[in-house]
Amino acid sequence: MKILSIQSSVAYGHVGNSAAVFPLQRLGHEVWPVLTVHFSNHTGYGAWRGPMLAAADVAEVIEGIADRGALGGADAVLSGYQGDPAMGAVILDAVAKVKAVNPAALYCCDPVMGDAGRGMFVRPGIPEYLRDTVVPRADIITPNHFELDFLAGRTTNSLAEVLDAVDVVRATGPRHVLVTSVLHGDLPPDSLEVVAVSDEGAWAVTTPLLPINPNGGGDVTAALYLAHLWTTRSPAIALERTIASVYAVLEATVAAGTREIQLIAAQDVIADPPARFTARRLR
Repeated sequence: MKILSIQSSVAYGHVGNSAAVFPLQRLGHEVWPVLTVHFSNHTGYGAWRGPMLAAADVAEVIEGIADRGALGGADAVLSGYQGDPAMGAVILDAVAKVKAVNPAALYCCDPVMGDAGRGMFVRPGIPEYLRDTVVPRADIITPNHFELDFLAGRTTNSLAEVLDAVDVVRATGPRHVLVTSVLHGDLPPDSLEVVAVSDEGAWAVTTPLLPINPNGGGDVTAALYLAHLWTTRSPAIALERTIASVYAVLEATVAAGTREIQLIAAQDVIADPPARFTARRLR
């Protein structure tokens, strides 16, 4: 698989492309990382250094890849945090160029906006831009539970309500939806779910709740789900493999007592996901 990944980058730690590229490469895929920022570290530390790249400069890099005649060889475009509509427009233009040459190519969008407990953490207007302009153009989206509720315009407290909300969002365009960090009243204590929905059906994986909320976990999840979905053509298998790898990485992070996710130390569970979680069919 060849993936054009347009995301942020950090020198220290693992978020954005610095979280997505290595797992994809470890699975044997070719990745063309295009950077939207190049910071010293992720912004969760409260202080960082480095440049935010102009949308025009990012567009130039993508155009340079097109000059090599390579864009038509891309099987997918992957994007994460979009801090400005101008950057979003560059990403959507890249998606259009790839699909014009390869209509079978997929666009996987992680619609980063906020999460439960923190609320929205992007600039005003970005959530609406993602909902109204970006998400309808995506083939795959990977929102967390909080972001799904915003995209669907409702609050969901049960698994049935989550599935209804996914149906509302899928009606706008994306065929595949992976919802992470799903919490609802039917769950056992100290657990959460990840839900995958497609034209083929809906599945869920339940995992124990780990005492960690790291930066970069969503970036890894989106990348792995895209890769496994493309490879297996099965949302259920892609869900199982993705969650097995991400959970093992987070377990290693807890054991190491570090703030940054342990992608390198736990790379074997990325390359060969353990058969640990079974997806149960919801419909």
